[in-house]
Amino acid sequence: MLTPIKPVKKPRVGLYTIGLQAYWNQFPGLKERLIEYGKFIESKMSRYGEVYNYGLVDTEVEARRAGEWFNEKNVDIVFCHSGTYSTSSAILPVHQICKAPAVVLNLQPTERVNYESTTTGEWLAHCGACPTPEIANAFNRSGIKFRVVNGLLGLDYTPKISLTNEKTNERKEAIRAWQQIEDWIRAASVPRTLRHSRFGFLGNTYSGMLDMYSDFTMIQAQTGIHVEILEMCDLDSLVKQVTEVEVKRKMDEINEIFEISGDSPSDPIAKKPTVEQMEWSCRVAAAQEKLVREYDLDALSYYYHGAPNSEYEKLQAGFIVGHSLLTAKGIPCSGEGDFKTAIAMKICDILGTGGSFSEIVVVDYVDETILLGHDGPFHIAISDGKPILRGMGLYHGKQGTGVSVEAKIKTGSITTLNVTQTGDGRLKLIISEAESTDGPIMRIGNTQTPVKFKEHPDIYMEKWFNEAPTHHCAMSIGHNASLFNKVGDLLGVRTVTL
Repeated sequence: MLTPIKPVKKPRVGLYTIGLQAYWNQFPGLKERLIEYGKFIESKMSRYGEVYNYGLVDTEVEARRAGEWFNEKNVDIVFCHSGTYSTSSAILPVHQICKAPAVVLNLQPTERVNYESTTTGEWLAHCGACPTPEIANAFNRSGIKFRVVNGLLGLDYTPKISLTNEKTNERKEAIRAWQQIEDWIRAASVPRTLRHSRFGFLGNTYSGMLDMYSDFTMIQAQTGIHVEILEMCDLDSLVKQVTEVEVKRKMDEINEIFEISGDSPSDPIAKKPTVEQMEWSCRVAAAQEKLVREYDLDALSYYYHGAPNSEYEKLQAGFIVGHSLLTAKGIPCSGEGDFKTAIAMKICDILGTGGSFSEIVVVDYVDETILLGHDGPFHIAISDGKPILRGMGLYHGKQGTGVSVEAKIKTGSITTLNVTQTGDGRLKLIISEAESTDGPIMRIGNTQTPVKFKEHPDIYMEKWFNEAPTHHCAMSIGHNASLFNKVGDLLGVRTVTL
């Protein structure tokens, strides 16, 4: 990964522990024990976000104070740690006042109570599951959406007050629970970052690709993204400002990251890039980075065909290399004016999972794989080896000539993320986990990755097409369906996993 131009915003995480005020005088040490558990949770959560731990909430009055406090802290998500029994009336006001998404943590400190020695006070320190259904019912009847994480607390020690073993950090129930918590916190960074993001839209959408047309107001209403509409003359003016020193700096960067190809052994339009093509790609790449910095962009969707042999046609022909570099620097760039796929790529980027611009290239019925890729841009950070630069005698279906990227994503687990739009004007996420293979690819100057889905290509494609996707998607590394589903939940966007 190249140094990001703009950092991802950390999520702001609210946390509180529940209990029943009547218990504190009845069972000495219980209150302090629950507070200690809450501080342990806070410490672990702090690895993934900025945590604001209110502490103990044990009455409806305290619940109202907590709700106001979380609003003051502008939290993105609130975790209710079910430490022991509490009446739901002492919990509901928190979430009636603070509208951030709610997650209930039912994390038992021990894998098994000491049946011979356990007292009522000891039991109460382990009965977090007891109030959880009551909380769920109150939330449901109040129209508050909730999520629940069940499992073990995962302490790496046993508190002195305990009458049983509480060192559970290596048990599967603790590992699974904390993976869910981590995913929720990471997912919360997506809506926060998007709400503060400026997406550039340069040029126009490829004429006739009806699946990609979207309403910018709808996009902002459902994601919080600001759309900055850019003109080719904005970029052209920056190209004219690029110095020879900046061109050389880009050339050095490109030579370090890419392999410069010879002629393709199979495709007559894929040649070794000429000196002129490389110099122009470097000049345009330097201007593209200037554009991002000048307009404070977090992502970019672009396309421009230009009149034949015009200045702007030449300009757009140099886009792919620079936009690949930007994508690897945390500024995802989607071609053909596909704004929705720029969102998909940005989600992947925020989560640190890559996000490369792709579509169906061809099906290999022998290996039962589907090749996914495009003529650019490519996410260099998740490449299988050095990406190759090829000179293109023409861009198929487009005007102009230039330099394109030929590469594939590293072998292993991948997840595709498709952002599409339904007939009622709502965004929808379509998620598919799969494996990228080391199968062959064509040497035609396009990115391609052979992908083996869980089902035969024909069955998978039938299911995918029936969801009415936008024909592009973002390819991410790792199996991320659980994580992407949480993003959809927090964004309030319908999500489908194939």
